[in-house]
Amino acid sequence: MTTLNAAAPPGAAQPGATRTPARAASATSAAAPAVAADPALDLLPPAPSQLKAWLVRWIVPALLPLALLLAWDLAVRLSGTMLVPSPKEVAVMLKDFTVGGVYDDAFSETLGTHWLKSMSRVYGAFALAALLAVPLGLLIGKNALIRRFIDPTLQLLRPVPVTAWLPLSMIFFGVGPNAAIFLVCLGAFFPIVINTAFGVKSVEPRLFEAAAMLGCKGTSMFRQVVLPAAMPSIFNGLRLGHGIAWFLIVVGEMTGVPEGLGAAIMDGRMLSRTDVVIAGMVVIGLTGFVTDRLLVVLNNRLLKWSPQHNA
Repeated sequence: MTTLNAAAPPGAAQPGATRTPARAASATSAAAPAVAADPALDLLPPAPSQLKAWLVRWIVPALLPLALLLAWDLAVRLSGTMLVPSPKEVAVMLKDFTVGGVYDDAFSETLGTHWLKSMSRVYGAFALAALLAVPLGLLIGKNALIRRFIDPTLQLLRPVPVTAWLPLSMIFFGVGPNAAIFLVCLGAFFPIVINTAFGVKSVEPRLFEAAAMLGCKGTSMFRQVVLPAAMPSIFNGLRLGHGIAWFLIVVGEMTGVPEGLGAAIMDGRMLSRTDVVIAGMVVIGLTGFVTDRLLVVLNNRLLKWSPQHNA
């Protein structure tokens, strides 16, 4: 009988024995900490409420632009300047720029024409830059001999400001939209090619080893390992190039282009119409912001697997 009791599992009731309330309470208190105590759960921050999450997502980003608008309006009112229009005057100009009916001058109801012309030049030049820069960046990043051959020339040309190419672009392509497309393409090209080459060079060697052990080699290694691993850097380069393309459209449309947001801004400057200048700047900024958000959505969709690009 003694042997059987020794072989029973710990905590099991002994045959014939009576479990007293005190003994049961002691057993319960001994088992409770094993269930409740989880230090990892205590370290997690509490989940924010829905209202707080909504405020952080939609209201907080709008605070700084609203503060800048208020500061602009106060500065114009307090200084009494006639050279800089107030936000209200710019809003009136935007309305006339879009649908007319206010000033009825050469700028009235022309926003759609200027916007479409600038969009076609920016995205034509950006697509051309991406088509040239992504394959070249992949080659530079993957092949050391090509990198040694091309990279010094790229690093030599990259610091040259795009505005310095303005006279040469007018000689090469004449006065008109082709010179503008060349300048925008040139400005977008360098960040895309450099980020792509960096992304390929930064691929972990362990990925190559693991893929080789699974039988991956040749073009399939490039397609299934190098390209996906470099995609975050490629998208970073595309976003940088996209922003620079909008930045340079005003410079590009200084080359005697009759229509486009940059041309409208230059005409407004020549006529001392600062309301037209600022209205054109607002349209470029809003268009660049919306299109950048679309790029971010595409980026997050294609890079769901990357924790750095899924925010």
